[in-house]
Amino acid sequence: MNDLSQLFANPEDICIVRLSAIGDTCHALAVVRNLQDNWPDARITWLIGKTESALMAGISDVEFIIFDKSQGRRAYGEVEQHLVGRQFDVALCMHASMRANFLCRKIPADIKVGFDRARARDFQWLFTTTKIPAASGEHAMEAMMGFARFIGAKETPLRWEIPVDDQPPVQGKPGRPLVVISPCTSQRARNFRNWQEDRFVEVARYLRQEKHADVVVTGGPSEPERRYGQVLDSEAQATNLVGRTSLRQLFAQLAAADLVICPDSGPVHMATAAGTPVIGLYATSNPDRTGPYLHREFTVNRYPDAVQRYLGKDVGELRWGQRVRHPDAMSLISVSDVIDKIDDFFGS
Repeated sequence: MNDLSQLFANPEDICIVRLSAIGDTCHALAVVRNLQDNWPDARITWLIGKTESALMAGISDVEFIIFDKSQGRRAYGEVEQHLVGRQFDVALCMHASMRANFLCRKIPADIKVGFDRARARDFQWLFTTTKIPAASGEHAMEAMMGFARFIGAKETPLRWEIPVDDQPPVQGKPGRPLVVISPCTSQRARNFRNWQEDRFVEVARYLRQEKHADVVVTGGPSEPERRYGQVLDSEAQATNLVGRTSLRQLFAQLAAADLVICPDSGPVHMATAAGTPVIGLYATSNPDRTGPYLHREFTVNRYPDAVQRYLGKDVGELRWGQRVRHPDAMSLISVSDVIDKIDDFFGS
C-alpha cells in the first residue's frame, strides 16, 4: 500500500481531469464510478471538454466544470473562476496533453497525480506532484483505473450509468434484432481507420437477409460520414441517421441496439458503456489497448497482420499503442472476418 492510499482512507473532495476524447471520457467515467463505490460521500469534480460534457449531461452526482477549448486562453480563466475558494484532497490528472497540463497547474490541490514518466506526454511530470506506477501492455481504461488504485480505491464491478433520457431515433421491432453500424472514426483524412464502403454494404445486406436484422447507420456531419450513410442507405436499405443525432441521441440509439459494428472510434466505448456488444474492426491500432473493453471475443483483429506487412515487425517490437498509418491497412479485414463474428454473436 502506498502513502496516498493511507492518507486518503476517506477523501472528501476529488478532482478529475479528462478533457477528451469521447472514448477516453467513457473510460474516465468508469473510474469515477469506482471512486464513488469506494467513497460514496466524496465530492467529485470533473474538468471535461465541452463536446464530451454533452454526453455526460444528466449525471447528477458529479460536478462538471467545462473547458471550452474554442475560447482559447479565456477558457483557462473561466475554469479558474469556478475553482476559486476550493481545495481538493487530490487531483487525478488522467489526461496528459499540454492543454490539460496547463489546466492541472490551476487546480487547488497539494497532491496532483499524473502518469508515470513513460506515459506522461508533453512534460506532464512538470505539472503534477506524484505519479502512478509504471505499467505496460494495459488497455487505456486499465491505465486510467491505475489512478484510483494509486489512492487506495479497491476494485469494484464495472459500471458507467450514463442516463438514457432521449428516445432512440429508431426503435427495435419485435422479433427483429437491431444492429447499428457506425462506419467512420472522424473527419480527419489521415487516420486510416475507416473500413471500405462496399464491404460495409455487404455486411449490412448479410445482416438484413440472413439475420433478419434492422440496420441503422450513424455518424457525424462530415462529408465522408455523410457519404457512408448515403451509400448504406441506397445500397443496403440501412436507416440513415448520419448527421442527424446529438451525442445523447446517439448514446440512446447504441443502448437500444442489440449489436454495434464500428472501427476504432468513440462509439466503440459509448456502446460498451451502454452495455451493448461491439464488433470492433481493428487493423491500424491495437485492440488490446483501444478496443472494446468488454465482449472482446467479437473483435476483428488484423493489427498483427498490418504490423507485419507495413512495418515489417512483430507487435512485440513496437512501442505500446503504436499505430499503423497506412491507407491500405484496413483492407486486411475481409467481409468474411466480420460475418464470422456476426455468426458468433448470433450463435450460428
